[in-house]
Amino acid sequence: MRQIFKTALIVVLGNFCYALAVAFFIEPSHLITGGGTGLALFIHHMWGIHTSYAVFVINTILFLVGWRAMGRRFAANTLLSTFCLPVEIHIAEIIAAQYEPVDDIVLCTIFGGLIIGASLGVVIRTGASTGGMDIPPIVLNKYFGTSISGVMWICDICVLVVQALFTDKTMVLYGIILVVIYTMTLDKTLILGKAKTQIKIVSKKSDDIRRAILQSIDRGVTVMYGRTGYLGKDTEICLSIVSTRELAKTEQLVHSIDPEAFIIISRVSEVKGRGFTEQKKYL
Repeated sequence: MRQIFKTALIVVLGNFCYALAVAFFIEPSHLITGGGTGLALFIHHMWGIHTSYAVFVINTILFLVGWRAMGRRFAANTLLSTFCLPVEIHIAEIIAAQYEPVDDIVLCTIFGGLIIGASLGVVIRTGASTGGMDIPPIVLNKYFGTSISGVMWICDICVLVVQALFTDKTMVLYGIILVVIYTMTLDKTLILGKAKTQIKIVSKKSDDIRRAILQSIDRGVTVMYGRTGYLGKDTEICLSIVSTRELAKTEQLVHSIDPEAFIIISRVSEVKGRGFTEQKKYL
C-alpha cells in the first residue's frame, strides 16, 4: 500500500512539472512540440479547443490502447496520468496567468525541454507514463525491444511535421530543438543513479589485485582468462563494477600494487544483481 501511494505521488508530481512546462514555456511562446501535448496544442491553435480538453481526449484514446497491450498494472498507473494531466495543465495555466510570460523563445525552448524530459523520465521510471504519445513507444519496447526515447523521437517528429504545415518555419526549428532537448534529458533521467563504471585490469599481479578489490573496495571481481597479442602469453583479466565515487580509489589501489597494470574503464548504463539492486551476501 505504501509503495502504491509513493508511485501515485511521483506520477502526480511528475505530471504537474510537465504541466508547468507547458503553461509557463510552451503555450506563451507558441512553441510547437511533439507527443499528445503537441497534438493538443495544434488543435488549440487551429480550432480554439482548450488545450487541457484536447489532452484529455487524446490521452483517453491512447490509454485504452496501453491497457489492452500492457495489462492492468500499467493501466492503473497510467489511468492516474490520463485524468490528472489535463487537470494539472488547467491548474498550471491559471498559475501561469498570474505571472508575466517569458518572452525569450530560446529560454522557453531550453527550460521547457529540460523540464518536460525530466518529468517524463521520472514518471516512466515508476512503470507508468504521462499518457498520450509516450504509450506507443512503451508498447513497442515491450514487444520489439525498441528504444523508448528513439521511438518517442520519431513520433514527435511526425507530430512536428503535421504542425509544420501551418506554422512559421522558425517555430518549427525551435520545436525540433525542443524535442531534441527533452529526448536527451529523458535518456539521462531514465539511467540516473543506475549508471556504473566497468573496470578491466590486465596485470601480472592479478591475484593480489583481486583480493585488494574484494577487501578494500568491497566489490565483486570476475577473473577472465586471455592471451596477449604480441607475446602470446596467457594472462588473467580482473573485471569489476564500481560506482563513480569508488573509481579513483580503485585505480589508486591497483597502481599501488602494480604500477604497470593495464586498466580499461568504461561506463555501463545499468547494473542489476547482488551488491547493486540486491543486498550483498557474505559467506
